[in-house]
Amino acid sequence: MYDSFNREINYLRISVTDRCNLRCRYCMPPEGIALLDHRDILSYDEIMEVVHAGVGLGIKKVRVTGGEPLVRRGLASLIRMIAGVEGISDLSMTTNGQLLELYAGELKEAGLQRVNISLDTLDPDHYRELTRGGNLDDTLRGIRAAIQAGLHPVKLNCVIRQSASEPDAAQVGAFAREHGLEVRFIHRMDLETGYFRPVEGGEGGHCHICNRLRLTSNGLVKPCLFSDIGYSVRELGAIEALKRAIFNKPNCGDFSTNHQFYNIGG
Repeated sequence: MYDSFNREINYLRISVTDRCNLRCRYCMPPEGIALLDHRDILSYDEIMEVVHAGVGLGIKKVRVTGGEPLVRRGLASLIRMIAGVEGISDLSMTTNGQLLELYAGELKEAGLQRVNISLDTLDPDHYRELTRGGNLDDTLRGIRAAIQAGLHPVKLNCVIRQSASEPDAAQVGAFAREHGLEVRFIHRMDLETGYFRPVEGGEGGHCHICNRLRLTSNGLVKPCLFSDIGYSVRELGAIEALKRAIFNKPNCGDFSTNHQFYNIGG
């Protein structure tokens, strides 16, 4: 299905939870967040209703995000259900990698094809500081487990302040080259001011070719990260919510005040 700017909308990013086992400084405030009630979170069956409706409208690519998707119980069962939908040709996940060593094999067996893993530094102390308590070794073991499980390609998401040549980013880039991984350098964004720059090594931030919708964990279909527009699948039904999001997708986002990165999946 095409939006009003003749962009083919074929990519759905699904946030399965607003919870995360890290507290990254560029993602969450120091005081933490008010979590959604469990009753507000879409069930796997409700998510699958949206997936099936999306495929009927032309969705071919699905990415599972969070929060941190691996903190949601039974995630492999959702992956298996999505992988079984005829028409889905690309099924991926974004994760911080902290739990990936435990689940990489199971996720691959369930039908996950590839994975993006957040890695902003290779300095253990700086990693702990950036994530407010994360263990770099856990993420590195998760990367190795993803490679061994056959999730391909493994991509690294590296958040940068200025450029890919700054010290932490340069080390992550060298690590990626050494291990045959791909890396995407993502400039820090500000939803409330509308500040963003295109991703280096990826497609994000190029509004004129944006092909994606986002489903929040509490059931809003959002046509743009930098927009407050959202349509409830519980109130409108999956098909109508998706259609409205596609029809009202802006040419380019401006800003957003009603969601944050921790609950929209970036």
